Amino acid sequence: MTEAPAATPLRHTPLHDLHVALGARMVPFAGFEMPVQYTSIIEEHRTVRSAIGLFDLSHMGEVEVRGGGAMDFLGRAVVSDPSAISDGQAQYSMLCQEDGGIIDDLIVYRLGADRFMVVCNASNREAVVSQLADLQRRNGQDVVLEDRSDGVGLVAPQGPAAASVLSGLTDVDLETLANYHAAEGTVAGVPAIVARTGYTGEDGFELFCDADRAREVWEAVTTAGAASGLRPSGLGARDTLRLEAGMPLYGNELDRDTNPFEASLGRVVKLEKGDFVGRQALEAVKEAGPARKLIGLQMVDNAIPRAGYEVQVDGEPVGRVTSGTLSPTLGTKIAMARVTADAAGMGNAFEVVVRDRPYRAEQVKLPFYRRPRD
Repeated sequence: MTEAPAATPLRHTPLHDLHVALGARMVPFAGFEMPVQYTSIIEEHRTVRSAIGLFDLSHMGEVEVRGGGAMDFLGRAVVSDPSAISDGQAQYSMLCQEDGGIIDDLIVYRLGADRFMVVCNASNREAVVSQLADLQRRNGQDVVLEDRSDGVGLVAPQGPAAASVLSGLTDVDLETLANYHAAEGTVAGVPAIVARTGYTGEDGFELFCDADRAREVWEAVTTAGAASGLRPSGLGARDTLRLEAGMPLYGNELDRDTNPFEASLGRVVKLEKGDFVGRQALEAVKEAGPARKLIGLQMVDNAIPRAGYEVQVDGEPVGRVTSGTLSPTLGTKIAMARVTADAAGMGNAFEVVVRDRPYRAEQVKLPFYRRPRD
């Protein structure tokens, strides 16, 4: 009898012991053991919406791309146009296959004229590094790639109180740091990249530092945020927050069988910039129109839609739910779903099949939630 191969042990972030000490419920996620919640997903979600939550995102991947050819190289690698951003600016993007399928969605930070940081999902880190390395071998002679993921800690304070809490800890001027911008400085005396980015739909920051100093940053933000009601927050709240904000999750809304236009992210694709991986296929999709569309649904009947549930029109299948939940902020049952393009239309009626029974839903505009602006 052949012995079953031993399961690969789960990796730990630099803050793993702290999460355990805080009583977090730990779960496997993208090869890591991560906190899904500390007390309550709903409480953590509402704290981010009203005050400040603190997330450990140290499982994410960070790849530095530098050298005289870095900008042109990234322009050929991703669907967006990195040359359109200035030093200190960030850009949402995607890495695609030749057929237009999405390998991963990314944030590209321009740290200098010839220096970029690409932040990718933990589950796709190896695929992203492999894709970039392959492109480098073929046409990136003046480019250095460095996978810094294992040496980087990432702490993310998110919520309306995030700026006021962080302002007393950093030498970065947060008043002049715009959304989707980043600056190098210190946080609690620790060298860090302070980025005004996030995955919650709220104002917030992502603080990149050396992994062995991530605990110092976490504890300093926790102490400074205590008076503002800060809560450590886990993956559960992060998922419901990003869903309310209409933000896609790789493996749900995005995958290798889906192109950016089918994910309602065609605005990110810059066909006019010149050649890049997947350009020919994506140009054809844009010209013909996508076969499927990602839409927002709000339930009319009392049922909670979940990922994978069938979506119908008049009893005929037209797609599936990609993500769904009972919205803690809105109190309504919401979902994102991928449906055939001819079925999509604002206000159109759908049914979501829950436990073999159809429940009525209506297409609504994404995102479901937008944060209040001053």
